[in-house]
Amino acid sequence: MGLSAMAAAGGVATAQMMAAGVLSQSRVYTLDEMPVRKMANGGESRDVLRGALTTGEVIGVHESAQPAGMVPNPPHTIQHTEVMVVVEGTLAFEHDGKSERVGPGGVIFVASGTLHTVHNVGEGTARYCVVQVGGDTKR
Repeated sequence: MGLSAMAAAGGVATAQMMAAGVLSQSRVYTLDEMPVRKMANGGESRDVLRGALTTGEVIGVHESAQPAGMVPNPPHTIQHTEVMVVVEGTLAFEHDGKSERVGPGGVIFVASGTLHTVHNVGEGTARYCVVQVGGDTKR
């Protein structure tokens, strides 16, 4: 279905979020437009957008939530750059043989090739927004 038909059906946000094309229009993404994916370990993730910027970089943005006491993803290496902004709760960022805590408003920078994991070390749900740029980021 073409974008004009999707717009008529009220699905422009979903079409642009999942589009493999160029992200060339400024807009707002609301929480109710972001489909929720439930993770096997009890967490949730919401895809915001994916695509290529007009300057050529591939970008992906998603919001994640980890309940307290949840088993985190195992340490893994990425071949792209990530910036994570903590919105709520406290995360431990484990990388390069160290563990650093970060709370609301804090930012985690993950360089390409870094073996890392993040996990909730607080008492409530930890929510954070992840921006992936370049490398193996999928469109």
